[in-house]
Amino acid sequence: MHADRHLRDLYTVEQVRALDRRAIEDLGITGFELMNRAARAAFTFLCRQWPQARRLVVFCGPGNNGGDGYLLASLAYEAGVAVEVLELTDAARGDAAHARETWLHSTGITHRWQQDASLPHADVYVDALYGTGLNRAPEASASALIERINASGIPVLALDVPSGLNADTGHCPGVAIRAQATVSFIAAKRGLYTGQASTKTGTLIVDTLGLPDILWQGMPADAALLDAMHLGPRARDAHKGDSGHVLAIGGDHGTAGAIRLCGEAALRGGAGLVSVATRAENLFALNSARPELMAHGVHGPQELEALLARATVLAVGPGLGQGAWGHALWLTALDSGKPLVLDADGLNLLVHEQRRFATPAVLTPHPGEAARLLEKTNAEVQLDRFASVRELAQRYGAVIVLKGSGSLIAHPDGRLDVCTWGNPGMGSGGMGDLLTGVIAALMAQGCSAWDAARIGVGLHARAGDIAARKGERGLLASDLLEPLRALGNGIEHD
Repeated sequence: MHADRHLRDLYTVEQVRALDRRAIEDLGITGFELMNRAARAAFTFLCRQWPQARRLVVFCGPGNNGGDGYLLASLAYEAGVAVEVLELTDAARGDAAHARETWLHSTGITHRWQQDASLPHADVYVDALYGTGLNRAPEASASALIERINASGIPVLALDVPSGLNADTGHCPGVAIRAQATVSFIAAKRGLYTGQASTKTGTLIVDTLGLPDILWQGMPADAALLDAMHLGPRARDAHKGDSGHVLAIGGDHGTAGAIRLCGEAALRGGAGLVSVATRAENLFALNSARPELMAHGVHGPQELEALLARATVLAVGPGLGQGAWGHALWLTALDSGKPLVLDADGLNLLVHEQRRFATPAVLTPHPGEAARLLEKTNAEVQLDRFASVRELAQRYGAVIVLKGSGSLIAHPDGRLDVCTWGNPGMGSGGMGDLLTGVIAALMAQGCSAWDAARIGVGLHARAGDIAARKGERGLLASDLLEPLRALGNGIEHD
């Protein structure tokens, strides 16, 4: 069986190294043969991606990543392409030294990188400076070269990982190559799908180098790429009571829009009924704009109790505020024991009154909120988003959605999915309110917290990509509502 069925599985750098060792020790495939397969895969992609390329410059480091580069250069030279190799050092090691000798045997020429020299012109640059082993900032000379490559305007193909990007975490401790495309080998490295990776990898493909499926047996993936999912069709005799009742709680003075977006997203996400508990001053606006929402003015916990009794799932936080009114409603909602989705000020209040959830709960922090919940800095959260989201899930006993580029969804038992959809236009007000409502609607329709978070994040991000077809700048949260409805029904929106 072919190994391509593992392409949605994500692995740590150490796991990929273990797979590499298995291929060598158990399957009898030499390291140099694996290097040759990687070079062939990358050169094939390069020819397909840039069919008019007639001149390449390959930048090689001393490790195995550089070895891939030397062998790609040899293949290109044999194919009649003009190739120049620029190396950081001539101290290649192991199989990389063998690869360097192969290149020298072809042409006898390499050039050492000098900081005062200009870069040669080419149709495509190939980045083979550093592989997956780099977890620190590149040294000064390599950093200068990377900056020069990025400033050149020439398209870059990165081999395995853009140099300077941590393949485990998606963090860049220093400068990193900005590639137009990346060909990664053997298995998908989890760090290439979150954090800063989206600004570095460009088009990303994974080539398993023709390795057999047996290589992956007994090696569980660390995470997985999120699938495009939606709920199945409803029974023909379904009624509103079958699809659950979401109670959205929030909308303090001046924030009626936040709770309206949350409630409307819950409706578009398929909830049978959606009630809103909010300030009385918001009722006219909510009833006028979206009469399908059952809006109630609540002054305090006593009025909220009656609404809680009828609710299936709670969506707590959009526009809630952290004052006495918001805190009282928050505390009453959490003490009700109802399944819930917690966002925005619902999370900020949790920072000050920590609790571990015994009933199904989904928390949807952005990195700043995650940092407060973990008593860390934003930078510390972003340094390793995988560790951060898993720590949150363990601490709070809840499914956690760590938002941002490459949103992560973590279960307390360690399961983790990565969302590859979404775009920078979604960095605008109200997007999180929509996500809260969608996830709550899916829970109300019978999804577990884990499935609701996974499906909801995917629907939300894909709807954002459809809405962004008219441009990312100026994208509004409400622009997602129509594509969200279509995608939720399995209809690919035009």
